[in-house]
Amino acid sequence: MTDEYYMLQALREAQKAYEEEEVPVGAVIVLEGKIISRGHNQVEKLTDATAHAEIIALTSAFNFLGSKYLPGASIYITVEPCLMCAGALYWSKISRVVYGADDEKNGYRKYISPPASIDPLKTAAWPFHPRTELVKGVSQEECGRLMKDFFRSKR
Repeated sequence: MTDEYYMLQALREAQKAYEEEEVPVGAVIVLEGKIISRGHNQVEKLTDATAHAEIIALTSAFNFLGSKYLPGASIYITVEPCLMCAGALYWSKISRVVYGADDEKNGYRKYISPPASIDPLKTAAWPFHPRTELVKGVSQEECGRLMKDFFRSKR
């Protein structure tokens, strides 16, 4: 399976959030080619500011594996993770973070951005585990469109 395939699965989760009038962010965690957990934003439903797609997917994966770490796993997120979720991903020791659309207003890069000339893996500005690989822009247009459609419908 490809990154695009797994991002499509995350987009399906985001669509669930959209239908529940939540900010449409979805996430799936993959280990050894299998989806082991899914999540979508449930902040309004649970009245919990921490009920982001990534947190829900991480908790489900930890429970599924009976472990607090996810080495060898990848998370696919429709939108750039916020600072809180980047921290949770750091502590999970997940191997890959793959996201679709950038989030200039609420993404982690708003608060943590290393100088362009410095390798982010060698600076304190890198928000993920030192061994975590970051892949940006997978299905970026589709992920961004869902967010834009959602916020346009709220205006």
